[in-house]
Amino acid sequence: MSPDQHQPSTSGKETKTNLLRLLLPVIVIIISASVAVWMMQSGPKAKPRAKTRNAVLVDVRPIELGPHTTTVNIMGTVKPQHEVALKPRVSGEIIKVGDNLIPGGRFNKGEELLVIDPSDYQLVVRQLASEVARVESDMQVELGRQRVAQKEFELLGESVSEVEKTLMLREPQLENNRALLEGTRARLEQAQLDLKRTSVRSPFNAVVMSREVNLGTRVSPSTTLATLVGSDSYWVEAPIPASQLQWISISQEDSDSGSPVRIYDSVAWGPNRSRSGRLVGLTAMVEENGRMATLLAEIADPLSLQPTSSEQPKLLLGSYVRVEIEGKLLSKAAAIERDLIHNGEQLWIMDEEGRLDIRTVEIAFRGQDQVLVTGGVNHGEKLITTNLPSPVQGMTLRLKEAETSSPAVEEKSKP
Repeated sequence: MSPDQHQPSTSGKETKTNLLRLLLPVIVIIISASVAVWMMQSGPKAKPRAKTRNAVLVDVRPIELGPHTTTVNIMGTVKPQHEVALKPRVSGEIIKVGDNLIPGGRFNKGEELLVIDPSDYQLVVRQLASEVARVESDMQVELGRQRVAQKEFELLGESVSEVEKTLMLREPQLENNRALLEGTRARLEQAQLDLKRTSVRSPFNAVVMSREVNLGTRVSPSTTLATLVGSDSYWVEAPIPASQLQWISISQEDSDSGSPVRIYDSVAWGPNRSRSGRLVGLTAMVEENGRMATLLAEIADPLSLQPTSSEQPKLLLGSYVRVEIEGKLLSKAAAIERDLIHNGEQLWIMDEEGRLDIRTVEIAFRGQDQVLVTGGVNHGEKLITTNLPSPVQGMTLRLKEAETSSPAVEEKSKP
């Protein structure tokens, strides 16, 4: 057979081979797509999960309703209750000065501070004493003359007018002697009083604030000798908002009914020491700009001079102190810390369903650290003490106590 006879057969095989090569990739792609579709249709399907809102973790404490005493905290300044710029009642030269007449020195009531030269006043007393004696003698003589005149009038036995009778009995002369005697005795008493005043004495239990004279100083009634401050008690003057006056009691005259107070001076005494006193007065007007009134609190024995208060800290004039006033009693209220009050008058309460209740309450009294709530809450309700960054009414809550106690419960339940 010649080569030309085999050529058609060989050409047909090549055509089939080329066709197969072209179709094979297409077949593979079709099979792969079919398998992928089958797997997608027959594989497990993801079921949609309901969205859950996470509960916020909080701490709570029960609200307790009961009697609470209001406490007003204000700042005040220590002032003297009794203060006097002491001046002499007579003139003269100072011949004696007491050893304690120095700033800070103490004197008891009636104790001698200094002495003015009494010589001139002693002479006046002696002169007036002798004059009183002379006038008294003249008075006795005149009384004798009157008795003689009375007997002469009786012996005369004549009827005369009242004016004539008065003259005959020497009654005008007797009245003149009596007036002269009274005037002379008054001048003697004045001289004796001036002599007594040459000894200058303390008008009350006092502390010396300043001394203005020395030995040998010539003084007159216009001269200031020293400035004294009473040591039996001090006042603390403290401004208070007029709105808080309703919670305190002011002592009435001759009464101890004023609200009790405690005085704190943390700078001088430390944070835990204090002095006790009571409110005794209230100024008669309110400051126009700040609407503030001024209270007066009395502190007895501020310098701790008496044995009963010798262990107490000393209260110094001019000190700036904190005044804690015990006010009136609220029979049923809840004491809530100020940082748990939101927007001025709201509390965060966890209700029985574990949700947030943003509740507006009635605040009767606002103190320095606490407020007293009298309405809008019930005894035993759960007050939220955790600070929530974005509180929403009705948001779900859960307790930290439950979170910390659950692992222990699970541990016990294991076999």
